[in-house]
Amino acid sequence: MMNHSSLPILYSFRRCPYAMRARLALQSSQQVCELREVVLRDKPEDMIAASPKATVPVLIDRDGTVIDESLDVMLWALRKNDPSKLLHPDTATEQDMLDLISRIDGPFKAHLDAYKYAPRNAKADSVVGNERDKHRDAAMVCLKELEQKLTETEFLFGNRKSLADIAIAPFVRQFANVDLDWFQSQPFPKLIVWLDGFVRSDDFVSCMSKYDKWVAPDAGVTFPEQQA
Repeated sequence: MMNHSSLPILYSFRRCPYAMRARLALQSSQQVCELREVVLRDKPEDMIAASPKATVPVLIDRDGTVIDESLDVMLWALRKNDPSKLLHPDTATEQDMLDLISRIDGPFKAHLDAYKYAPRNAKADSVVGNERDKHRDAAMVCLKELEQKLTETEFLFGNRKSLADIAIAPFVRQFANVDLDWFQSQPFPKLIVWLDGFVRSDDFVSCMSKYDKWVAPDAGVTFPEQQA
């Protein structure tokens, strides 16, 4: 049996796209950790003590180092072990990938949040519709860049997946799921196929396994799950 006290600790929440991409990188690198599943309305005091901003993911390394940005967790894991060469895409440098991820994490994510949560923020139906459409359309401009890249290669930076694919796909999935029928009717055939392949992949299905809420002082679960 794995000794959890010797493992890095990962606070995670299954449905959060930031936590998703961290788990995907940890899974690809086979960096084993103790996963503690969080319920966002009842965040554990241990997590808040480690990272006062109290957002997932939070990784606490064996030496006590705290990493509380999802992209930093991904890079931490893949720079230790990168068997699929996610940091070395076919057609770009690591910096090229980071630049694209930054555009998705910044402008696209801001418009995605405003699109997804517009009904909660607006006071009248007309305002809801106008605000929602404005931010949806602005987010679509960002997605056009991805569609263009995918007309040239199967993945964002070549014909095999890279850091950019697993870092960006959870957010495109979140955008699509706001109105999936509408999204699938848009003129983004390559993006739609790419996203469908992502959500159907064994890697994604595996990293989306359900876990019970972690409660101190219990041990979390071993992630990624070790093969017998």
